[in-house]
Amino acid sequence: MSRYNLIDEKWIPVRLLNGKRDELGILDVILRAKEIAAIEDSSPLVVASLHRFLLAVLYRALEGPTDIDQAKELFKTGLPSEKIADYLDKWQDRFYLFDEKYPFGQVPSVPDSEIEPWTKLTAEYNATTNKVLFDHTGTTKIDPISPNYAARCVVSTLNFSVSGGRGYQPSPSSDGVICIPVGDNLYWTFLLALVPYPNRMVMETDLPIWEREPKTYSDYKAGQERAASGFADLYTWQARAMRLLPLDNEITAQVAFIPGIGCVESELRDPMVPYQKKKDKGIEQNGWKDRGFWRDFDSLLPDESHLAPKVIDHAVALTRSCPDRFPRSVMVLGQSNDKAKIEFWRMEQFVLPTALAGDNYIRSDIRCFLKSAEETQESLLSACSSYARNLLSRGDRKPEGKDISGFVSQMPTISCYWSILESKFHEILQSYTLDKIPDEIELDWLQAVRNALKDSWEQHKASVSTGDAWAIRALVKAEGHVAKKSKELNATITDLKKSLNKEDV
Repeated sequence: MSRYNLIDEKWIPVRLLNGKRDELGILDVILRAKEIAAIEDSSPLVVASLHRFLLAVLYRALEGPTDIDQAKELFKTGLPSEKIADYLDKWQDRFYLFDEKYPFGQVPSVPDSEIEPWTKLTAEYNATTNKVLFDHTGTTKIDPISPNYAARCVVSTLNFSVSGGRGYQPSPSSDGVICIPVGDNLYWTFLLALVPYPNRMVMETDLPIWEREPKTYSDYKAGQERAASGFADLYTWQARAMRLLPLDNEITAQVAFIPGIGCVESELRDPMVPYQKKKDKGIEQNGWKDRGFWRDFDSLLPDESHLAPKVIDHAVALTRSCPDRFPRSVMVLGQSNDKAKIEFWRMEQFVLPTALAGDNYIRSDIRCFLKSAEETQESLLSACSSYARNLLSRGDRKPEGKDISGFVSQMPTISCYWSILESKFHEILQSYTLDKIPDEIELDWLQAVRNALKDSWEQHKASVSTGDAWAIRALVKAEGHVAKKSKELNATITDLKKSLNKEDV
């Protein structure tokens, strides 16, 4: 029996413009997008996946856009409600969460012998093979979940499955930094993110998961690989072959779960992901680092390398003649994993500099700002290492490098430095407007870097001031690194002030 159709059932969590929260089906989310402020969920992976899933629906319903002119026409005239409704009506039988022949996002031939707990679908809960720190969910006796939550888990699994044993291959962008330009409401967010296909031929062959015939259990067990055919395919990739096992009409507790389809590398790039050049001159997706993404923010901004996320470039191009529709911000979401072990998942939000709407690309400026902060941190790190080395070198003892680095890692100085600068960086992004002079922004930033260096070191000095003579001596020896860097920054700041005819303060 076919049950729980995702087109009409309430399963997508949204926040309306009036502040109220609700859950809506696919059709209502798209047709009422102007009433919706954002898609919201406790999991950043679900938020990213739902955006990608709904964009895949729009790509197929609209049959494009296939070029920038079509995209601009959509931006001008809006989403055709009737065409979208007709498309969903045509494929309605493919959106049932529970169905004998076409369960959404699932493979009906996966047998009960492949049973796993439903937590296998998530990064946030313990499963049989992957454990999550501070999560105490059991994997033998597990509470069931409702269909609306199960549907969100299925969509998230399509986008964020990671590699592992038994032939498990990752989703195409499971490690990538997913970027979504945010409009005044969900309606404009959709339009800003609808990057045109390279051409009509790509659009015609681009099939999402619900338009594909599911393969047999033996096909998946034998191993399947192919290249992505287009954006809708990429956003709904069948990285896992699964089948929800319902307890009754309302809830499910288990899932039959095996490896899905591997994605072969091709020329098609994920429009939501920034890329970088590899050492062998190839191109790869930018992944997450164990630090705030703001320190890599320049990778989101367009320049002549064309490695920034296409959604950002597209949003800027669309709104250049319509500045009041320029994105309010950009969401950055995703996860980091190491050999199938998920280390963290994250969502950050940034103001997108309005200066991008002009001809003045600012990626190089932001890169220089971040580089100056990194170079200053190296001086602070040298000071901390010097302090640790001299503090540990009592008598004939010569500390090993691992002892010094271990001591430095537990000092709060470096994290204090970056914490001070992070809030300033967000201010810098807001100030980067078309009428702002770049040298004034650079001056403001360098002064903030100098002050962060001074304040973080002063905090360290205060913590040592009550220490013994050995600690005081180590502090004095280390301070030279900070003083040298401060002198360099002061000289650069003075030169900038002279060029701007500002009085020295």
